[in-house]
Amino acid sequence: MLLLEYPSCTTCQKAKKWLDAHGISHTDRHIKEDNPTYEELKRWHAKSGLPLRRFFNTSGMRYRSLQLSEKLPAMSEDEQLRLLATDGMLVKRPIAVDGDTVLVGFRPEAWADALL
Repeated sequence: MLLLEYPSCTTCQKAKKWLDAHGISHTDRHIKEDNPTYEELKRWHAKSGLPLRRFFNTSGMRYRSLQLSEKLPAMSEDEQLRLLATDGMLVKRPIAVDGDTVLVGFRPEAWADALL
């Protein structure tokens, strides 16, 4: 499993502890240093079944400074994916990718349903 995370993010730390507690091996990837590419985001979005807006870190400073809550509705899906690929801090974290399973954000119940 690939786990995209930001090391100082407490939610990411909780997700890693949860994975370890359930014996699920994972490869960590620092989301800011190794930002997801456009192609990865497009593929993960398709597999996730989630609306693209769920891939945005809406509580992040970068999201707010760019005033994306106002701009996203007018942007195409392709434009949104390209924007996400420019800055890992715009991307919701953690993201867990395991084959066809893509989990965005950490909710223990959802992770248990998908991974156990």
